Amino acid sequence: MPAQPPPDSPRDPESPHDPEDRRAPESPAAPSTFGDGLRLAVGTLSVFPVRPGTVDRRAGGRAMALAPLVGAALGAVAAAVLAGALFLGVSPLLASLLAVGTLALLTRALHLDGLADLADGLGSGRPAGQALDIMKRSDIGPFGVVTLVFVLGVQVVALAEVSAAGHGPVALVAACVAGRLAITWACHENVPAARPGGLGATVAGTVRRGPALAATALSLAGLAVLSLAHHTGALDLLASSGSAADRRYADYSPADSVEGEIASMARGFVIGVENRIGPCPGPSCPLEPGLVVGESDPVVLLADGLLGGAPFPLVLAGLPLALATGLLAASALRRRAVRRLGGITGDVLGALAETAAAAMLVACAFLW
Repeated sequence: MPAQPPPDSPRDPESPHDPEDRRAPESPAAPSTFGDGLRLAVGTLSVFPVRPGTVDRRAGGRAMALAPLVGAALGAVAAAVLAGALFLGVSPLLASLLAVGTLALLTRALHLDGLADLADGLGSGRPAGQALDIMKRSDIGPFGVVTLVFVLGVQVVALAEVSAAGHGPVALVAACVAGRLAITWACHENVPAARPGGLGATVAGTVRRGPALAATALSLAGLAVLSLAHHTGALDLLASSGSAADRRYADYSPADSVEGEIASMARGFVIGVENRIGPCPGPSCPLEPGLVVGESDPVVLLADGLLGGAPFPLVLAGLPLALATGLLAASALRRRAVRRLGGITGDVLGALAETAAAAMLVACAFLW
């Protein structure tokens, strides 16, 4: 008769006939926190190394809602590069190229890679499944190359134009915020994922309307404060860089003549209005001597704003319009991608960020 093992002998863990599993049950993963979402946002949207926390769809939604904050931080670093280059007398075109290159380094060029991949996928004309396979390849096709050159060229040239007007650093921060805000809206709860795996599946449909609207309002408020601080000279380095850009860029740009034309139009418009009730205030009044005007006259305040002395400058008034331009451009591309691919992917999100930033810089070049 075979010997029986002692009752306290260890059971064979590999035995399939073990009647009872006495291993402690695995504890469920802890729910993600706000810090987990912030770490996921920084680690996903920038080159800065962070220790990953709990990654779930709740953390993904928080990360995408916080994306504009990461964009502001990246934009601040690139704006410092731009302002420093302009302060040292570098031409706006070269300074803008250095700033855009800095952004590519800070994001590991992942947004640019997504832009090229999406261009190849959409340009292939293939069905959704094959287009997604093309986007997963490591090489870049002709559509991707042309799109990269075009978008980067637009960003650099538009930023150079805005820098010539003295608003380059502010516009660059605003463009970075707009690009990440486009990501926030692309992860709205009504937007599906194109494939079951990857970043798109983690963050698609995770941002509700309330947080998206809050992120938009906070982004506008922050950019308004930055613009006002720059206009009033609170940011000495940015103000100095703007004046240096004006001197350097005046050699090959008609910016000064454009500003002079606007000032002349403003003066003519004010002089042509009759029935004023008071003296022209101050020795720097642009009006002709002896012209009677009122200090609170809306027309005078308008002219003063065009000449750069108003507390709410034209730059501040153009921010919402420029931001809306960037978001509308990204929204059009997102709709196209969802229609062709069935949803969003990480590549789509990167393409939206670069598209929104380029569109906002173009709008700033027109408005400022």
